[in-house]
Amino acid sequence: MNALTAWSAALFVLLLGGCDAPPPDKPLQYGTQPSAATVTTHRFAVHPLHNPQLLAEAYQPLVDHLNRQLDGVRIELEASRDYQAYEEKFRARGPAILLPNPWQTLEAMKVGYHVIAMAGDAEDFKGIFIVRKDSGIKTPADLKGKTVSYPSPTALAACIMPQYFLHGHGIDINRDIRNAYVGSQESSIMNAYLGKSAAGVTWPPPWRLFQRDHPSEAAQLKLIWETPPLLNNSVMLRDDVPAAVGEAIRKTLLELPQTPAGEKILAAMSTGRFHAADNASYAQVRDYIANFEKDVRPVEKK
Repeated sequence: MNALTAWSAALFVLLLGGCDAPPPDKPLQYGTQPSAATVTTHRFAVHPLHNPQLLAEAYQPLVDHLNRQLDGVRIELEASRDYQAYEEKFRARGPAILLPNPWQTLEAMKVGYHVIAMAGDAEDFKGIFIVRKDSGIKTPADLKGKTVSYPSPTALAACIMPQYFLHGHGIDINRDIRNAYVGSQESSIMNAYLGKSAAGVTWPPPWRLFQRDHPSEAAQLKLIWETPPLLNNSVMLRDDVPAAVGEAIRKTLLELPQTPAGEKILAAMSTGRFHAADNASYAQVRDYIANFEKDVRPVEKK
C-alpha cells in the first residue's frame, strides 16, 4: 500500500474503534417511548455479530417494531463487548431474550432458555474466508505458517466451521497456522485488509454489510472459500418469561416479510426472514460440535 492508502486504512480503523481493543460492554437502550412503572422491561441480548454501534443500527428497528406490537412489555437492545462477555450474561440468566449463535444456543438451553425461532435461512449460515486480492493465497495449504483471524473461538460460523474446513483440507489448526481471535466480525475482515492476517474469517451477513458500508476497502478483498452451511442463529426466551409474551414475539418475527416495513427491518439486519424453530431443531448442531471437539479442539478452554 502507498502512504495515502496506509493513512486511509489507519483512519478507517480509528473510526471503527480499532481492531485490537473491543468496544466497551454497554447496554444499548434506545427507543421511542420512556419506560413506565407499569411496563415490564426485558433485555434482548444479541451476540456480537457487529460492534455495538453497527449492532444498534441493524437491530434497533426490530426492537422498536416489537415494542409497538407488545402490550405491557418493553424490550431494550443490549450489546456485549465480545463473545465471552455475552456468554457470561446468559449463563447468569441475565437477558430475558437472546439471539445467540447455534453453539451458544446449546449452552443457553442448559440454563433454562428455549428456542422460539431461527434468525435467517440455514443456507446463509456458513463460514467464509476473506483475503486481499494481492495476497497470493490460492489454496488452504498456502496458509501454513501464516495468521488467520476470527472474531472468537466460540463463533460457530466464523471460527469453528472454518477451522473444521481447514482440518478437512489437511491443515492442523493447532500447529500449522497462528489463530488470532480479534473480538468482532469487522475486526476479522479488517485484519485481512490491513495485512495483519493472511485470511480473515467471517460469515455472509457481516461481509455483505462491510461491502455495502466500505466499498473501497471491500474492492481490495475477495471471498476465497466457504464452508458447507449448518443451522442459523436462534431466538431464545428465558423460562420465566410468560408464554404469551414469547408467542407474541415469535408471531411478530415470523410475520415480518409480509409488509414493506417488515422487509425493511429484515434488510437492515441482512436477514432474509425468521423461521419457526424449537430446541429439537438444533440437535444436529450438537452432533457437529461433538465431532469438531473430537477431531480438532475443545470449543472452550476448561
